[in-house]
Amino acid sequence: MWFSYMLLGISLSAPVGPVNVAQIKAGLRGGFWNAWFVGIGAMCADAVFMLLIYFGAAAYVTTPLAKLSIWVLGCGVLLKLGYDSIRDARTVIDTGDTGSPARKVSVGSSFLSGFLIAIANPMNIVFWIGIYGSVMTKTLESSGNGQALWLSCAIFAGVCLWDFTVSLLVHLSRRAVSPRLMQWISIVAGWSLIGFGVYFGYSAIQHTVLLLRG
Repeated sequence: MWFSYMLLGISLSAPVGPVNVAQIKAGLRGGFWNAWFVGIGAMCADAVFMLLIYFGAAAYVTTPLAKLSIWVLGCGVLLKLGYDSIRDARTVIDTGDTGSPARKVSVGSSFLSGFLIAIANPMNIVFWIGIYGSVMTKTLESSGNGQALWLSCAIFAGVCLWDFTVSLLVHLSRRAVSPRLMQWISIVAGWSLIGFGVYFGYSAIQHTVLLLRG
């Protein structure tokens, strides 16, 4: 059962979204540790959601006003990160061991990017509340708090394994990517993040209309 819940954690992380886009971009630009810390930041946000659901606080982040705030925050964060990605693509990207440290983003910045993207992503919240919340409700009813906490660790282990694997694969493949191709990848990643941001902004407008009508 523990292994099946770990697979659930991998399944929750596998769909391509803003976090994966940011992780690939960070890994190609700065290597394994930058990609890994984007994943660690996102995992910290996932842990926040898991704790909120586990302790029954999910209802407070599903109110109409909370949803609107999250959509707006997600829109702003992703638009900013997307713009930064396109802007940074103009610089020369060095994939060698002797690259200038000034060209690399610090792991702290990578961590913050991953955390902000995940914590401000409304789809992430829906994912955790909809899937993890229903799983935990069933587990609590049948097995109790201890088993639910143990299986939560299995889900988190799956998320961690996926992020580590993505970081490692990006790091191993970055040497085969030319600086010109890396610039285009940075631009595509930036527009992808902007696309997610626009979608979140549109959703925020829709929520605003519903609140005004209500």
